[in-house]
Amino acid sequence: MMLQPLSPVGVSPQDINILHVLRAPVGGLFRHVADLATEQAARGYHVGIICDSLTGGPVGAARLASLAPLLELGVERLPMPRQPSLNDIRAICRVITRTSALRRSARALVIHGHGAKGGVYARLPGLWSHAAVRAYTPHGGSFNYRPGTAIHALYMRVEAVLKHATDLYLFESAFIKSRVEAELGPSRAPGIVNVNGISDDEFQAVPKQADAADFLYLGELRAAKGIDTLIEAMSIVHKTTAQRPSLVLAGTGPDEAALKQQVALLGLAPFISFVGAQRARDAMARARTFVVPSRAESLPYSLLEATGAGMPVIATNVGGIPEIFGPYADRLIASDNAPLLAAHLAAALVAPEAERIGTALAIQGYVQSRFTIKLMVTGILEAYGQALRQKLPGISAAPATI
Repeated sequence: MMLQPLSPVGVSPQDINILHVLRAPVGGLFRHVADLATEQAARGYHVGIICDSLTGGPVGAARLASLAPLLELGVERLPMPRQPSLNDIRAICRVITRTSALRRSARALVIHGHGAKGGVYARLPGLWSHAAVRAYTPHGGSFNYRPGTAIHALYMRVEAVLKHATDLYLFESAFIKSRVEAELGPSRAPGIVNVNGISDDEFQAVPKQADAADFLYLGELRAAKGIDTLIEAMSIVHKTTAQRPSLVLAGTGPDEAALKQQVALLGLAPFISFVGAQRARDAMARARTFVVPSRAESLPYSLLEATGAGMPVIATNVGGIPEIFGPYADRLIASDNAPLLAAHLAAALVAPEAERIGTALAIQGYVQSRFTIKLMVTGILEAYGQALRQKLPGISAAPATI
């Protein structure tokens, strides 16, 4: 069932409580929640965040600290391990407690779960309590696991149960919407595609450092991102051409040690730098071409940021990436193909700069017309409004979005 846009009139923002629930305050999922919560608070809504206390590091802690004064319902952190544990019960109980307290305010309540764990914490109490609208944005999450594996089967069973406690699906890409519908079948809950967005400032070019590398990867260092394929492609370019390109890998993750070992074994240590977690625009200043070698994606923020800044990009044709490229999706390449990726890396090194920048600016224009924070937040608020009217008869209209 698709939602139809509602006029942004009716219930005042002051009459709505919004509680965002997620696990790790890292990466694109956290950026989405932070942007959404900030803009919702700026529009007058009562907003709060519950998230993990075990992850995020200094960067996540600093971002949450900057958010706290803006959010009337505050920021609360408690242990939320990645793997199932007794702490999951604690997190669910805390969400229930917060929900009960917020309901006593006599305001309409939206509990918005993000990602696999956040979706469980936000929605599980909805199996027996119907006092709030429970929204869910997968951000890939459970639906990124390969079909046929035991872990995929387990998560799909959990998602099938939680479907009955879901009042609104908000899909960050059409790709994830198609995955959810294929796995779970029809749902009573409305579902819309409401894509991620970036700020107006992020549509400005990033000046390059004088010693900028040839290529940049920005994101988590884990298998789904295909970084091993990128390293192998770099080795092919070095072995088969006279070119000696350099690569910056910006990010952290569980496969960092294995990737460093791969780089050393291939003799690429002088040409590939691991620089740790970086702000996107700081990282983009360090290289001339952005590379996304992913095996699986939903709608990656790092790619939105790079295309928004007008940076030349080489990317794989997986997940929601074609949605970012739109009419330019024919420029995407297959994943897990090191020789093909190597050919595109080599071509980028010799392509005329005017041609590279011209293509990048055309893609930037497409992204700027569709992927902005204002469009993202307005769409989500309109969806909340319709879900509130369907779930709670006392709500006479959609919440205001201006």
